[in-house]
Amino acid sequence: MTHTTNDQPARRAGGAVVPVLAFAGIVVAVMQTLLVPVIKDLPQLLDTAPSNATWVLTSTLLSGAVATPIMGRLGDLYGKRRMLILSLAVMVVGALVSALTSTLLPMIAGRTLQGFAMGAIPLGIGLMRDMLPREKLGSAMALMSSSIGVGGGLALPLAALVAQHADWHALFYGAAGLGVLSIALTLLVVPESPMRAEGSFDVLGAIGLSAGLVLFLLPITKGSDWGWTSGTTLGMFGAAAVVLVLWGLFELRSAAPLVDLRTTARPAVLFTNLASIMVGVSFYVVSLVLPQLLQLPRATGYGLGQSMVVAGLLVAPLGLTMMVTAPVYARLSAKYGPKVTLILGMLIIAVGYGAGLGLMSAAWQSLVISVVLGAGIGLAYSSLPALIVGAVPASETGAANGLNTLMRSIGTSVSSAVIGMVLANTAQNVGGVAVPTMHGFRVSFLIATGAVAIGLLMALFLPKPDRAPRLRASSEEEAALERAEQVLRGFRGRVLDAEGAPVARAKVTLIDRRGRQAGATLSEPDGTYALAVPTEGAYVLAARASGHGPLASAATHSGEERAVDLDLALPGESVSA
Repeated sequence: MTHTTNDQPARRAGGAVVPVLAFAGIVVAVMQTLLVPVIKDLPQLLDTAPSNATWVLTSTLLSGAVATPIMGRLGDLYGKRRMLILSLAVMVVGALVSALTSTLLPMIAGRTLQGFAMGAIPLGIGLMRDMLPREKLGSAMALMSSSIGVGGGLALPLAALVAQHADWHALFYGAAGLGVLSIALTLLVVPESPMRAEGSFDVLGAIGLSAGLVLFLLPITKGSDWGWTSGTTLGMFGAAAVVLVLWGLFELRSAAPLVDLRTTARPAVLFTNLASIMVGVSFYVVSLVLPQLLQLPRATGYGLGQSMVVAGLLVAPLGLTMMVTAPVYARLSAKYGPKVTLILGMLIIAVGYGAGLGLMSAAWQSLVISVVLGAGIGLAYSSLPALIVGAVPASETGAANGLNTLMRSIGTSVSSAVIGMVLANTAQNVGGVAVPTMHGFRVSFLIATGAVAIGLLMALFLPKPDRAPRLRASSEEEAALERAEQVLRGFRGRVLDAEGAPVARAKVTLIDRRGRQAGATLSEPDGTYALAVPTEGAYVLAARASGHGPLASAATHSGEERAVDLDLALPGESVSA
């Protein structure tokens, strides 16, 4: 017979899981700002042109943009903990490659590998969603999400301290050490999630997305050297357009796409994603401009002559302010809605960059700019997931938010390439060294202001929310919690043998009334399984394992989760859950 129980399945997540995953998020976030304190010195350190040196930063952002959907899909298929460890391991290898070189191409290769670690953040949130009880899930994911701001904020002064008092390669050795520590803690503390998705990995989709983004960003960086009307520049832009269009068509026709593009035609999703790109552009400009302005010598006539450490401390409030705006956003969104909060955030960003054009003459002014921009970017970023979740059915929120995350990453990648190109082409030669100019800094701030203005226009086109909203959330963490609650409404239990012992790696398949597969998973070493149910109704739970007879048991889902144990030694019976 088939055993049933009212007990919740053991999640096996100890109290240390949340801080360990949050630590992994901090380590990953460090990679994006690790080299900001030495950005002005990269051309000399790598013996290359400033336009080439910008790719040391752009390559990390680009690979991070591609890695987010790739690692997320691989985690769904093969295990989130496994892919989290792989992401961190790739980061460690990349850090060691960069630590052992002072030439451009190996450095870019190492930085590209470091960027793949960005996939660890959504993987960590997914692990929390799969393992933690509902009462702990919201605060845990809030901590994981805030680790992005904490990591970026702490990296600036700490990296500056290391670079100022040691060889700059020590930054990479330190990053590798943090990665190894995070891997060890994950192996010791974090269990694997039992959740698995059916299907296969979209290899062609991953290759197409990577190729399209590289073809688009490379001419932006090198266009001034090649000539903006040269055959090489125009050819690469044309090739990027062709590759990305073909990639989009392929993804739309794929049964298991890397990125689900089907929801992008909806106005609420389309304009939110376009606004996300613009917010991503504005976010990275301040991180590229202020540290350089602060560290330039006063002899230039406009440099503020601060040390690396002081420059890092003055810019660090950007990430920390983003983190502390979450409760403010929650109250504003609850009263006025996420569309109004997004518009307010973008207005604050525009004010910050507009005022920043005249606040570049003293170090304390950089602190003011960082705080104002951090507040605006924090409000804007917090609004985006709620807008996406409110615009799509609950079953599509994961794919839609994944695409939105990709749009933000593309924004930061474009920002790095464009601003790097602007600063390189407006630089002046001082003693044989190319030094960024105040004109370049102001042009960069104007570009950020223009990007925010475009994003604000996109936000104004967002449709009014439905009077009867579907799924609302006041923050990214609450949105993820709502999605987790949807997943929890399904069948859970254990697969047992004739003696009542757990059966590991038994395949449990969920079949709907039309005979179609609605889900599948493999049981854990302790025999537990978990399957989400798309809708209420009648299903068949089919279990099969090597050395055991198959089981097919009818089960009716009525909206509330119940654990159902499957005994492979006996014929199945109808049960309700």
